[in-house]
Amino acid sequence: SYICLCLQVAAFKERITAEAEDLVANFFPKKLLELDHFLKDPSINITELKEIHSDINLPVPDPILFSNLHDGLDAQNAKKRKLEDGSGDDMVTGTKVFVMPDGMMKSNANLVDLIEKVKPEIRILIEKCNTVKMWVQLLIPRIEDGNNFGVSIQEETVAELRTVEGEAASYLDQISRYYITRAKLVSKIAKYPHVEDYRRTVTEIDEKEYISLKIIVSELRNQYVTLHDMILKNIEKIKRPRSSNADALY
Repeated sequence: SYICLCLQVAAFKERITAEAEDLVANFFPKKLLELDHFLKDPSINITELKEIHSDINLPVPDPILFSNLHDGLDAQNAKKRKLEDGSGDDMVTGTKVFVMPDGMMKSNANLVDLIEKVKPEIRILIEKCNTVKMWVQLLIPRIEDGNNFGVSIQEETVAELRTVEGEAASYLDQISRYYITRAKLVSKIAKYPHVEDYRRTVTEIDEKEYISLKIIVSELRNQYVTLHDMILKNIEKIKRPRSSNADALY
């Protein structure tokens, strides 16, 4: 019935309120201290980035030897001659890869371990921000003329929480892009194993991702600090955005 639904909605609001207030008062300061401690962990403070490099076990094959060259011509002219003859058998388009030497080309284990530690922290921040955002939105009173200063503070808080959510989601996208970019580069190495620049580029993006992960953890900590500070400073206006007429008389 309608009354039953109203009671369930009211219970939901009370649960969100209790959870959000606990998040702001207890969880946010606890989590920011945890992340600050994590930032001092040796695994995220490697100064010599060579330590996080991963071996690319794709050997350079023996050089391709051209045979049946026409009239003693060099390889380039012979290739041109073949094209003119309508045959492309000698065209070199890369090394055919039938199987990886070790069965599978592994990811960078050091970075995978670090990513698996950072990803849950990103997910937690998104979920907790969503809960607190819902709480503040439920506290916004009905629209009226005047006396809306407290409401503007609530709206600013909601906007900040939404921004933090979006930034945290972008960190997950960044991790996905790293894996995709690295996979494409490793595929290039498999096809063109003689090109050293592809191998160097893999180590470069590994180093870049390692630095990015440390920045992400630092940003997560800073976002907890900022949200905790902002909400506590404005907690009265967030909870009671409009003062009553009785309060205004005194």
